[in-house]
Amino acid sequence: MGKYAKYWYTLIGVLIVTFSLLGYYGVEVYRTAPPIPGKVLVEGNNKPLYTEESILDGQTAWQSIGGMQLGSVFGHGAYQAPDWTADWLHRELVAWLDLSAQELYGKPFEKLDSDAQAALKARLKKEYRSNTYDKVTDTATISPIRAKAVEQVARYYDQLFSDDPALRTSREHFAMKENTLPSAERRAQMMGFFFWTSWVASTERPQEAGGTGATYTNNWPHEPLIGNQPTGENIMWSIISVVVMMAGVGFLVWAWAFLRKQDDDAPTIPAHDPLSRVALTPSQRGLGKYLFLVVALFTVQVLLGGVTAHYTVEGQQFYGIEISKWFPYSLVRTWHLQAALFWIATGFLAAGLFLAPVINDGRDPKFQKIGVDILFWALVVVTGGTFLGTYLAIAQVLPPELNFWLGHQGYEYVDMGRLWQIGKFAGIAFWLVLMARAIFPALFRPNGQDKNLLALLTSSVVCIGLFYGAGLFYGERTHISVMEYWRWWVVHLWVEGFFEVFATTALAFIFSTLGLVSYRMATAASLASASLFMLGGVPGTFHHLYFSGTTTPVMAVGASFSALEVVPLVVLGHEAWEHWSMQHKAEWMRRLKWPVMCFVAVAFWNMLGAGVFGFMINPPVSLYYIQGLNTTPVHAHAALFGVYGFLALGFVFLVLRYVRPDVVLNERLMKTGFWWLNAGLVLMIASSLLPIGIFQFQASVSEGLWYARSEEFMQQPLLVTLRWVRTFGDVVFIVGALCMTWQVVSAVLFGERAAETSGSPLAAAR
Repeated sequence: MGKYAKYWYTLIGVLIVTFSLLGYYGVEVYRTAPPIPGKVLVEGNNKPLYTEESILDGQTAWQSIGGMQLGSVFGHGAYQAPDWTADWLHRELVAWLDLSAQELYGKPFEKLDSDAQAALKARLKKEYRSNTYDKVTDTATISPIRAKAVEQVARYYDQLFSDDPALRTSREHFAMKENTLPSAERRAQMMGFFFWTSWVASTERPQEAGGTGATYTNNWPHEPLIGNQPTGENIMWSIISVVVMMAGVGFLVWAWAFLRKQDDDAPTIPAHDPLSRVALTPSQRGLGKYLFLVVALFTVQVLLGGVTAHYTVEGQQFYGIEISKWFPYSLVRTWHLQAALFWIATGFLAAGLFLAPVINDGRDPKFQKIGVDILFWALVVVTGGTFLGTYLAIAQVLPPELNFWLGHQGYEYVDMGRLWQIGKFAGIAFWLVLMARAIFPALFRPNGQDKNLLALLTSSVVCIGLFYGAGLFYGERTHISVMEYWRWWVVHLWVEGFFEVFATTALAFIFSTLGLVSYRMATAASLASASLFMLGGVPGTFHHLYFSGTTTPVMAVGASFSALEVVPLVVLGHEAWEHWSMQHKAEWMRRLKWPVMCFVAVAFWNMLGAGVFGFMINPPVSLYYIQGLNTTPVHAHAALFGVYGFLALGFVFLVLRYVRPDVVLNERLMKTGFWWLNAGLVLMIASSLLPIGIFQFQASVSEGLWYARSEEFMQQPLLVTLRWVRTFGDVVFIVGALCMTWQVVSAVLFGERAAETSGSPLAAAR
């Protein structure tokens, strides 16, 4: 550790504390998960309405149609169709009021006077919020009136998920294909799962199970009919999170001003690019196909994104062509997200494989080239298997018992069948082996050199290789609250935590190797950044679980620590300036202009997408109203592509610079690609996603989440127009993506001659 001991001790201390919190309250998630009753009985009838087995069967049926890629549950999933939890609950409440009004007064609820309506609403609230679950008998009981209301809603849902002509227009508005779930038996089971999620959202947690007078979902969703509104704890921890964020920013500014040391040992910039003078190894020369795979999947993902967005205005058609029979919204959205994860991850893996020989004194370990080739084809197989499996699942071709393993898990970002998920984990673990074979000899070589930065890089590589395995800790029939805990280990902790540390450290290593920054400053900055990322990022995972069946302590930890995720983003303007200035430090740095520009874009979108738009939805009271609205994809697009997408593209062009050293990038093509990508992202957010999200926010606050996601609200002419307007931003973005892709493809496949040829499909953009 030497002179970096304080940095290491800080990082180790942060990791011990934060993972202890994540583990301790993870046990709390298991312990306090809402019960799935062994039987749901109707008063006076011993025949179960639903059982635990039928509810879990319904969960697997829901997974097979795309799960979170078609509507959402507990607010997590797609945004076009309703949130099934909120929608079922509201429909059931309205049905109960009408049935009760007919039984007591002989007329519909709307025809009653205000006193009679108030009396029925009071009875409604008492009945729905009362917890009738008996832990001893593992039984929940509902009234005959509620059972009739459940039957009415189930009948509507059965029609909706079939091909009943009466609800064809609704299916178009929800971007659902005809006969979404052909089996009537499985539709009935899925209704049981939806009923259970609404039961969880309306039933108060008992005191002995950590209850505070709120439902199992902390009173989510907003539903005025039964008094679902933000809890006192929600308000309190929201205010505390803002205070914590402001305090963190304040302390960071003071530390930046008084504790940050200038680089007194600023290096002498080399006259020539140090990396260009090292002979390429066979494994590095073999990375061209990785770059090709990255941009190929990038292009596929962007085009699929355009189709997905268009489905929000023509729910079953693409400019009049009814493509939902073969490629429905749920499938296209699945492919869109999975392609994004594959190409971004491949970009990171390629960067690591390029660095491995550099670290190993310019030599390949034995059989490294063979290993790089095997890993590439393994990635191709897993990607192809994932796409084929999800297609067969949503087409309802796979037998139900094979869906989870070969088809569609139903959970956003980890949609792939378990077999392909295991294959992906094996591939990442194999990448770790390839990296370790090059890094470990250099790390343990007794040559007296400072190896602290290399040690941090090694640690991040190990974590990337292992922590994806968290996605294997749940099964097909795992309780959804428990599943959400592990899912966010992958989506938040693995991606936003360890990939962030790897990226920061890899860039520091590259820039120090190039002689642009001193090794001491690169090491100190990387260690300090890692501590800041992990401090908020690890326990901040819980901010995704406020309303997934967890208790107040989970909300408290998530709110407090996720607020700290914003803190390191405050100095990203300075980081962007440092990256920008690097291209002017030496003449040869002009060859690295576009990788550097991508890293500048990363800093900007990290500040805006992860910082501003992320904190916009992070405080519990904010997320209470906008979870599952279009404010979420605002954050997701700006952070996922803006940060990790541009980072992966930056790595691609960095590696391309050295594996195709004779290629000169076409300046006009690169300018078009880079700026049109940024402009397209701004347009799709500012002209469509954010305005729609704000309108939905107001509707959610005034009426309830069910209304903000309803057919009635979303099909208003203004909102339909805003969804059409997104087309302009999408087209701009697609043009930028095609320019970037053509530049990489031409360089990888055809070399310098193609890069300078004016006859390319995108010549007009040069």
